[in-house]
Amino acid sequence: MKFLLSNDDGYFAPGLAALADMMQGLGEVSVVAPERDRSGASNSLTLDRPLSLKCAPSGFHYVNGTPTDCVHLAVTGMMTDRPDWVFSGINHGANMGDDTIYSGTVAAATEGYLLGIPAVAISLAKRTEGHFDTAALVARDLVDRISRDPIRGAVLLNVNVPDIPYAELKGWRVTRLGRRHKAEPVIKSQNPRGEAIYWVGSVGEAQDAAEDTDFWAVANGYVSVTPLQIDLTAFKQLEFLSSWFAA
Repeated sequence: MKFLLSNDDGYFAPGLAALADMMQGLGEVSVVAPERDRSGASNSLTLDRPLSLKCAPSGFHYVNGTPTDCVHLAVTGMMTDRPDWVFSGINHGANMGDDTIYSGTVAAATEGYLLGIPAVAISLAKRTEGHFDTAALVARDLVDRISRDPIRGAVLLNVNVPDIPYAELKGWRVTRLGRRHKAEPVIKSQNPRGEAIYWVGSVGEAQDAAEDTDFWAVANGYVSVTPLQIDLTAFKQLEFLSSWFAA
């Protein structure tokens, strides 16, 4: 099995190293990741300048672009054979609920999915140094499950792992995305020249964290697996808008 690994924290991130180490024993691994932290880059592509592809001493390739650039470049320009799976992560922090819209980790997996390759975004629900080994073992378990019972067709899975020892995980939950309250206000400050600058505030607390959500699963010690889709069409509004324009 051939795996393409990427992330949004950068090619030097410990989560990516942990994932690559685990995957080495499961198949053929290629790593293409951003040259720096591109968290929050979402699905942006770089169209205003050329991209460069370089190889680090670790053997990881890195690109001066976004997570989406990395996967697009790897699949359409670098790799001779298409990968069987794209894995993005292990992200340093959860990607649940509304966060998935902004996440570069999810975006890298999404690009694989859009190119017709089944993909997984995997995140560790922790902002400090945590149990990346737990998330790596979860990735291994997922690959073992895929090997035993292959998923047919393209699939995009968003996986969030509690930051606890592997032995303390309670199991797996298939979940829907929860919802957050609005983000905290931006933080206003000044640069050394006295000009106003702004920092985007932290995310808000979960507004919808019902038992079937990713928020609930992770908070209660379960690995959350959420299948994602990309079609943004508001199907419930099609009939109304059709009649509205016909009037």
